[in-house]
Amino acid sequence: MAKYKITIRKSAAKELEGISGKDLRRIVKRIQNLADNPRPPGCEKLSARRCYRIRQGDYRIIYSIDDDDRIVDIFKIGHRREIYRL
Repeated sequence: MAKYKITIRKSAAKELEGISGKDLRRIVKRIQNLADNPRPPGCEKLSARRCYRIRQGDYRIIYSIDDDDRIVDIFKIGHRREIYRL
């Protein structure tokens, strides 16, 4: 299976900079694994939008998948109590 290209929007990169320590390393590893399998066990399709979310501890990673171009676009990373607020 071919790998997907990971793109991280500027807003998500800025949110990632605010996370430190062990959580940051785990989130980065989780994002890197999306290149091999963009729909890993435990991912859920969000009903209100055409995107997916995966959990890493208390943090959530929200992303979309373009299967035609093989791109995973990460556009939101944050703590679970804040991630779903608009």
